[in-house]
Amino acid sequence: MKLGVLTNLFGKMSLEEALTKFEALGIEAAEIGCGGYPGKAHCDPKVLLSDPKALDEFKATLARHHIELSNLSVHGNPVHPDKKIAKGYHDDFVDAVLLAEKLGIDTVVTFSGCPGGSPEDKTPNWATCAWPDDFLAVLDYQWNEVLIPYWKKTAAFAKEHGVTKIAFEMHPGFCVYNPETLLRLREAVGDVIGANFDPSHLIWQGIDPVAAIRALEGAIYHFHAKDTKIDKYNVAKFGVLDTKHYSDEAHRSWIFRSVGYGNGLDYWRDIISALRLVGYDKVMSIEHEDSLMTPEEGLRHAVEFLKESIIKAPKPSSISWA
Repeated sequence: MKLGVLTNLFGKMSLEEALTKFEALGIEAAEIGCGGYPGKAHCDPKVLLSDPKALDEFKATLARHHIELSNLSVHGNPVHPDKKIAKGYHDDFVDAVLLAEKLGIDTVVTFSGCPGGSPEDKTPNWATCAWPDDFLAVLDYQWNEVLIPYWKKTAAFAKEHGVTKIAFEMHPGFCVYNPETLLRLREAVGDVIGANFDPSHLIWQGIDPVAAIRALEGAIYHFHAKDTKIDKYNVAKFGVLDTKHYSDEAHRSWIFRSVGYGNGLDYWRDIISALRLVGYDKVMSIEHEDSLMTPEEGLRHAVEFLKESIIKAPKPSSISWA
C-alpha cells in the first residue's frame, strides 16, 4: 500500500510547489483534481489534451519528485436537474476520461450525482426515507429513469477509453451514499462501477468502516484517508443529521478531522487490515478537510499517523510458520 494525497488542498500553489512539499513528507502518490468540485488548479484536461508539450511537462513534474499519479478526480453532479449545470460536470468527466487514457490511468474518482425528484425539478432532491410515498416515487424516478441510464451510457464510454474503474465516493446528498446504494448501481451498470472508500462520510451515518469494507470486497477502487469526529453530546441532543455550517464546529454533531483526530490508532489499523483482507493494496490518499488545522499541519499529522500503521510490503504468498 502507498501513501498518497489529494493535491487540491494546496490548489493555490503550483503543481511543482505542491509536489515539493509532498516529496519532503515522504508521500508516494498524487490524486489530482481535473474538474468538478476539486477544480483544475493542477491539471486542466483541455490544455493537456491539446498541447503535447504541456502534457509532457505535467508527467515530467511528477517524475522529478518521484511521485506517481494514482488517479484523476472529477467529483461533480452530472445528473443535476439543471441541464446546463449537468452538462458542465458531464463534460468535465468526459475530459478526465480522455486525459486518463493519455496518461495510462485506469481510475477516475467522482460522485454518482443526484437528480431532481421529477423532470420538473430545478434542484437535486436527496430522498432519505420511505414515507410518505412521494419519496419512493422520487427514488424510482431518480434510479430507473435518470441515474442507471446515464451511468450505463457514460461507463461504456469510459471503458472504451481505458478507464475500467469509476470510483464513486459514497457521499450523502448523492444517490450513492453507502455500500448498499453503491452495490445497487454496480449491479445495474457493471463492475466498471466501484467505490472510492472514504470512511469520513460513513462514520457519521453510523456505518462501521470495517464492516463496509468487507461488504465491498472486490469493489474498492480507491481510498480516501479522512476522519470524522462525532460529538457525542450534540448527537445526544440533536442526532447525526446536521445542516449547520462546517465552521460552527462547537455546535455540530460531527466534523471532519485529520486522520487520527476523529478516531485512534487501533481504529485506523483495523481499517487498514480490513483493506488488506479484501485485497485492496493500492493508495491511501489523504484528503484534508479539517477546519481546526491548516492544510500544512493537518497533512503533516495525517502523514505521521499513517506511517505508523500503513502496511507497505505486499501480502505474503505463503505463511512461513504454518
